[in-house]
Amino acid sequence: MLTFALKIVKPSEKTPLGTLAVAQLFELAGFPPGVLQVVTGAGDVGALLSAHMCIRKLSFTGSVPTGKAIQIAAAKSNLKRVTLELGGKSPAVVFADANLDNALTWTINAILARSGQVCMAATRVYVHEEIAQEFIQRYVEKMKEAVSFLGDPQDTSVKMGPLVDQSQFDKVMGLISRGKDEAELAAGGVRHGATGCYVEPTVFLNPRDDAEIYKKEIFGPVSIVKTFKTEDEVLRLANDTEFGLVAGVFTRDVSRALRLAHRLEAGVIGVNCVSLVRHFAE
Repeated sequence: MLTFALKIVKPSEKTPLGTLAVAQLFELAGFPPGVLQVVTGAGDVGALLSAHMCIRKLSFTGSVPTGKAIQIAAAKSNLKRVTLELGGKSPAVVFADANLDNALTWTINAILARSGQVCMAATRVYVHEEIAQEFIQRYVEKMKEAVSFLGDPQDTSVKMGPLVDQSQFDKVMGLISRGKDEAELAAGGVRHGATGCYVEPTVFLNPRDDAEIYKKEIFGPVSIVKTFKTEDEVLRLANDTEFGLVAGVFTRDVSRALRLAHRLEAGVIGVNCVSLVRHFAE
């Protein structure tokens, strides 16, 4: 006899339709009705689930402040187990011997997929000074070219849509505006079009160590490119973050790749790849 634990899925109030559509597929696949339930609503719904005495386990993906509130509610209720995935500021490290075409493909894809609204986005790119000029020139060119991909996501030919809503647009544009005083703006940094929450792919170069755009998760198509000289230096830079989700190492040296994979403080390490998001553009 098969037994099923009841699963409740609470999507973001900003993006509920996809989850509601997927829920129907579970019944089509043969799961008994009611085994998977989707509950929509704003933050108060999530707060009720976090504090509910009949719920034994929570898994949450989202912001750090919300994750902290969930952890507190879980502790104050029935000490339910909690798994939290609270954002990222993922580094990609490109060494002088890397395959540049491959490194460019992955780092561009990993910041532009879903308009940068992915916790695994490669928002910090570290490139060795020997190849920095060529890499940065090509990286910036590709980010500028990606403006042509922006458009209405209801058009199946469009590869890059807007940010999720006006509040997120305002947050990203505010970070970009302040970032212009903290780093060199190499591409983008402006709204795309007269209407909608579209942000042009944006690149900042060599920010200050305490720059807001360098430290905070932006959750938009905004990346930081910084040069480095030594392996120890780039490890210090890459690990200097409150986040530790994903990282990538680009090199032909297998020994170096394995060495960095052990020393980078991230849950997932890619060798000659970065991010788990499917390719944005070949």
